[in-house]
Amino acid sequence: MDASTFFATTLSVSLLLISFNIPTSSAVDLSEIELDSTFPFVEARDRMSVSEYDMDLLEFPLNLEFLQAEFFLWGSLGHGLDHVASNLAMGGPPPVGARKANLDAFTADIITQFAYQEVSHIRALKEHVEGFPRPLMDLSPSCFSKLMDKAFGHSLSPSFNPYANSINFLLASYLLPYVALTGYEGLNPHLHSPVSRRLCGGLLGVQSAQDAVIRALLYQHASMMVEPYGVTVAEFTSRISALRNELGRTGNKDEGIIAPSSATSEEGKHHLGNLLAENSHSICYQRAPREILRILYGKGTAGVAGGFFPNGANGRIARSYLHNSDF
Repeated sequence: MDASTFFATTLSVSLLLISFNIPTSSAVDLSEIELDSTFPFVEARDRMSVSEYDMDLLEFPLNLEFLQAEFFLWGSLGHGLDHVASNLAMGGPPPVGARKANLDAFTADIITQFAYQEVSHIRALKEHVEGFPRPLMDLSPSCFSKLMDKAFGHSLSPSFNPYANSINFLLASYLLPYVALTGYEGLNPHLHSPVSRRLCGGLLGVQSAQDAVIRALLYQHASMMVEPYGVTVAEFTSRISALRNELGRTGNKDEGIIAPSSATSEEGKHHLGNLLAENSHSICYQRAPREILRILYGKGTAGVAGGFFPNGANGRIARSYLHNSDF
């Protein structure tokens, strides 16, 4: 190989590495990785490699995938992960209070599809990271009821039951995929490996689609009264979104299916519907792990377990927040 050919080959390889953002060293100090102020609290390890760093970040979403898989499986089929793919649970405890929902055939079909998608998400993540046993989760009607009461600022009577009918189940489902997609959106810029980014992007795509389907089904019935509360479906979504904004403690990252009366497009056109939650540039919002835990624990803090995860979520990042009043 002559000098000019060698130079050209070397230059091509260097440009390829840059374009794919592949690190040229096998290890990197976590403290040298720039994290913005909203991203996760992760203690640095000595000479942590990029792949290990990615794995810690990608391990966190397993908590949300377990939560969605169990809720959708039980709601549509009347059984959970232990019946479908028990190896993925790794001996973790089954969820508390989950049950089959009273769904119409069309909604049951959709939720069944979601359920198996979530099982596949767990499998995909565990092919990439070591993972952890399924955490203890509370999917009882009382857990959802407490969140709905908090959203409305008073106790609903009778207590909200997500398994009572299709609309209730869709409203309860409105709580979950959107939180997951904002988490993946927040995670992706911090991943270093192209393989990790591809996995995160693929999961984000399906979570976004699930959320869009749920929002579309609810939007179709936006003006319908949710019985026996005398409150419209649209108002329920607005209340839930406002609660997630309050618990997340980082401003507006959530919107119901009907736009606020002041909402206008960039071109100044007013619009009533709000089928997709998006910022002023029609880009989806993002959340950091601590914001997600504040919402899923239902307490506005990532340092105190509760809500859907009575003992806290699993994984190094989630465990690092527990009992830390700063989060």
